[in-house]
Parts: sequence; structure tokens; C-alpha cells
Amino acid sequence: MKKKFLSTVLAAATCVSMLAGCGSSNATTDEGTNTENTTADNTEAAAEGTAISASDIKIGIIYIGDENEGYTAAHMEGIDQMQAALGISDEQVIEKTLVPEDESCTDAAEDMVDQGCNIVFATSFGHESYLMQVAAEYPEIEFCHATGYQAASSGLSNFHNYFDNIYESRYVSGVVAGLKLNEMIAAGTITEDAAKVGYVGAYPYAEVVSGFTSFYLGVTSVCPSATMEVQYTNSWADMTAEGEVATQLIADGCVLMSQHADTTGAPTACESAGVPCVGYNVDMTTVAPTCALTSATNNWGVYYTYAVEAVLNGESMPTDWTAGYNEGAVAITTLNDAAVAEGTAEKVAEVEAALKDGSLHVFDTSTFTVGGKSLEDAIAEGGDYAKYADYVSDGYFHESELAAAPAFDIIIDGITSNAN
Repeated sequence: MKKKFLSTVLAAATCVSMLAGCGSSNATTDEGTNTENTTADNTEAAAEGTAISASDIKIGIIYIGDENEGYTAAHMEGIDQMQAALGISDEQVIEKTLVPEDESCTDAAEDMVDQGCNIVFATSFGHESYLMQVAAEYPEIEFCHATGYQAASSGLSNFHNYFDNIYESRYVSGVVAGLKLNEMIAAGTITEDAAKVGYVGAYPYAEVVSGFTSFYLGVTSVCPSATMEVQYTNSWADMTAEGEVATQLIADGCVLMSQHADTTGAPTACESAGVPCVGYNVDMTTVAPTCALTSATNNWGVYYTYAVEAVLNGESMPTDWTAGYNEGAVAITTLNDAAVAEGTAEKVAEVEAALKDGSLHVFDTSTFTVGGKSLEDAIAEGGDYAKYADYVSDGYFHESELAAAPAFDIIIDGITSNAN
């Protein structure tokens, strides 16, 4: 099955879906930034194999949803980009949609092996253990899993985790939001102490916490008085619940909204209430034309092109892979000139340049506290924070350097997280 109308789905930002990362765990693992080598010294890349002709390779990809669901639609777009870049025909790509996070994933992967796939991808957190089982049975085939964390501990040289540094573009989208708050304060619409942001989260997992924290740090980098309240839907894609949570956050005094959830429920509610909002992965102006500011996005095509090309060339791949602004793997969508504050484009360019040249670190520990203390002091005191010792050095939390899955799951001062 090939998705001929995918680009239309993404461009229109249908009311059915919006991309959010399809899961992470509470495991304190981190992401890597090198797209050619292993992310950490203690991980091993798959052994180099035999090169394959582009006309002979077969590729399998297992999706949690279909082209009508934003998370899956973006992965499909990435596969399309890979095919265009490498000259891979539709007949060489086997796609299975709506595969649950259960033994159905095992069946799907085994079928792809039977059909001659040289590399198999799976896109949802709950697929990982099932895909790993199949990888153990077929060491000559490469298996790659998005959003997971078990590759490094699996002992399998043919099993890999991949993720994008979405926290970078979330930070940038937070800067956009913070500038909007400043505009509202200057106009007298709100006061400084009323600069409260709402955040619709799917689950209280590390991926979501890392995302909303980076967003909040972007907000406070330009609007220091801002606070944030997070509520969860306990679902990746529930339009009704996301709209209801956004409505509740607005009732709680939130004057701007963002999200890590899969539908347009929250932006739709924000448009009805006249509340500015920041989306995730697709342009939300079709459902919130006067309120949507921008969205943080992933470009999965960077990884799919890299991984398939590695198999074609018989080259090794890292156990954990991730990439960000420097590789074009993350971005924000086009700024909505009808909604963003004056000067936003210039500030975004400045921040993106600083992320690219390394002069700005999203999780700079001088920019936040935990329980009134610096993260370094909290770690030194031991207790629950001691586990983060390996991640903090040189004044920042190294979110993208040890493994593919996000690790930052700390609720920092200024954020209220209402997990159910």
C-alpha cells in the first residue's frame, strides 16, 4: 500500500491527527548526535556486510497507525524522501499499517523477513520488544526501532534505536511562545505574573517530559516570569481528550498552549477560546488560523535515507542514532505571521544558529532549578537525582549523547505536572 495523498494530509493538518512521538520510557537513557559512528563508547555498531544494489534491496516498515494519523504520516513522508533520494521503487518497500504494540508486530516483522527484506523498521515504542525478538532470529538482517532504548543492552549487533533531537525544535518553538507572551504583557492583555502556559501531554514518559521541559526553557529564555501546567490524556491520539484537557488548562488560567499529543484537538480548542498555541509536527493553521504560532517538527527522512544507504553500501550502523538541527532532522513549521509577535523570525534565526554552532545548550543547568537547587547540587546530595550524574557536565545535561531515547524526566521548578 502506497500513500499517494500523504503530502496533502500533512499540508492540510487534518482534524484527525498531529504528530507526536509515539512513546518513550521512563528509563534514564540519552540520545546520540553522531550519524556515522556509535553514539557512546560502550555501544557497538553492526558489523559491516555485503553491499547491495539499489535495485535489489527490500525495505520493511511497521507503522502504529496509517496515513490518516499524523505520527505515522510523518514517518511515511520520511520513507518517501528516502525512496526519492536513493531511487527505491514502491515495489521494494513493504509497509504494514495499524500494527498494534503486541505480537502482531512479531508477525509483521517475520512476514517482511519471509518476503526478503534486508532492513526492517518499526515506529512505535511498544513495538520494540517484539522487533527485538525477530532480530535475534535473523542476525543477517538489520532491524531499526524508533523511540526505544533497548538496543545497547540487547547484545544484538543488528538491532538499532533511532530518534531525532526534537527537544531542540521544541526549545525554538518555546522561544516563539515566550515572545508571544511578552507581546501580550506589553499590550496589557495579561500581567507578568499571569504568563501561565498550558501543555497537553500524552503520558508522563521521559520523551514527553524532555519535550515539555525544553519547550518551557525556550519560553523562559525570553519571558522569565512564565510558569507552566502540564496535564495528560493517557493516550497518544484522542482528539476529544486533548480538546478537553486544553479547555481545562484554559479554565485554570493558561493563556498559551502547547502539546505532545497526536491530534488537532488542543489547537481546535485554542482557536475557539482565542488562545495562542504551538503544535507538534504539522502546521496547525488550518484548524487554528488566528491562534497557531508554529509547530515543532521531525524530519524522519534523514534517518531512513542514512540507514538504507548504509545497508546498500554494506556499512555498519550505530546502535543508537539521533540528529538535530545540524543535520536537518528537526525544525519548526513556517511562522504564522497572523499570530506571532513582531521580531519572532529574527530571534528564531538567532537561536537556531546558536544551537547549530553549540553555543546554546537546551538543558543549560544555569537556566533552571529543581527544588530550589541547581541540578548539580541536587545530584551531589544523592537521593533520586544521583542517577543523573553521568548526564551532567560542563554546565548542561547532555540529553543527546548516550543513547537514542530521551533521558530528561525531571520536573523542574516553574512546571506543575499533573500525572494521573
